[in-house]
Amino acid sequence: MPVATAASPWYKHLWPWIIIAILACSVTLTLSMVTIAVNNPDNLVNDNYYEAGKGINRSLDRELLAQTLQLRAKVHLDELTGEVELHLTGNSNPTTLELNLISPTQPEKDRKINLARSDSEPGRYIGQVTDKVEGRRFVELLGVEGDRTWRMFEEEQVSHDKDLLLGDEPLQGAEDLKK
Repeated sequence: MPVATAASPWYKHLWPWIIIAILACSVTLTLSMVTIAVNNPDNLVNDNYYEAGKGINRSLDRELLAQTLQLRAKVHLDELTGEVELHLTGNSNPTTLELNLISPTQPEKDRKINLARSDSEPGRYIGQVTDKVEGRRFVELLGVEGDRTWRMFEEEQVSHDKDLLLGDEPLQGAEDLKK
């Protein structure tokens, strides 16, 4: 008669521990993802998409006005002093400008800079930024001509060793409006 061999307990085998390790990793990663999602919620971009969609024409009107005025801007950010120097050419010379450096993914990195016209040099505007701004940004420049607001808006790679040029790219989305 064959002799029955005693089976070793389950915890002395390798495969149950591998299965338990996979399950433990899954639970740990799931809990960490839930924690990240709770601590970093998505920002609400706009809860009324219909109204935002209707506003595209207003936005393009401001950009078309900037094009009609033949505006071009060169922006220099001084890393050491935080000074922002802007040279504006074209048919508009407002007393103040608003420069917005908008981060596409992190709203806490958005910067709004008010620029004042220099008395000594026409077309030169000076402002101050409090901290270092680098990386991919949407650059928005707003000004007023008469009673109408114009806008220059471009996506740029911001760095302190390279000036930003606004108004040098064709206006996206306005091709159909000119027909």
